[in-house]
Amino acid sequence: MCKIQINLPVIPEGVSDNERRTIMFEYLSNLDLSEVLEKRDKLSYLSWANCLELMYKVYPTASLRVIKNPNTGLPFFSDPNTGIFVYTEVTIEGHTTECFLPVMDFKNKSMKLEPYTYSVYNNYKKVYEDKTVEAATSFDINKTIWRCLVKNVAIATGIGLNVFQKEADDIPEKQNDDQNNGNYQRQQAQPRQQYNTQRPIQTQAQPQVQAPDPTATLKATINSTNDVSALVSLYLDNTQVIEANPELKALLTNRKKALQSLNAA
Repeated sequence: MCKIQINLPVIPEGVSDNERRTIMFEYLSNLDLSEVLEKRDKLSYLSWANCLELMYKVYPTASLRVIKNPNTGLPFFSDPNTGIFVYTEVTIEGHTTECFLPVMDFKNKSMKLEPYTYSVYNNYKKVYEDKTVEAATSFDINKTIWRCLVKNVAIATGIGLNVFQKEADDIPEKQNDDQNNGNYQRQQAQPRQQYNTQRPIQTQAQPQVQAPDPTATLKATINSTNDVSALVSLYLDNTQVIEANPELKALLTNRKKALQSLNAA
């Protein structure tokens, strides 16, 4: 049984449904879950069992749905280029919130129905090396579905949202194994090619062309977001990109602190 005691806030008479949802969301998003949080790799998380128990205590008529692929009848969608995604829905008092999550391996690489390789440059050995992402299994997909439902509940009700906010504040500086080993991924739009590891010596400086910033849109969105909850949702939807970019992480953290200071004033 979940140890968390819930004392629901008093809802003033005459408030609209939207105002009532806002009051409940604010209360549940600040619920102290420290007694039921679990640890993995120094990060805290709310288990799906505790998450659902808390949700049903507050919303006994709530319903969950895992969206199935209409073409296969299976609870996931697969794209040969981007990988496998799962989709869920949480319905609270007639209001439905959707959520999606990619199936990823322990290095945060998107998994597909078949194993695939990608090339990374080993900065120490000065050569390109192949890395393999194994094919997703039913275990990987099932685990992602439950993670997606917990995230979906947080977005729909606020339960556990402060856990995601804490992770956004304390985004680990540790990078993935490829980066820690001096490996840097080379993006490939076409199937993997064989690279010549003997680089020609350049006798003349080459002009440098500044590449467009692929994170410009995300930076603009972070700077224009004026709500902490919306900012956290933005982080949840772009976790992989933000965690891999120190500039984005710092920008998001500073924006969140600025909004919190503004709200407290």
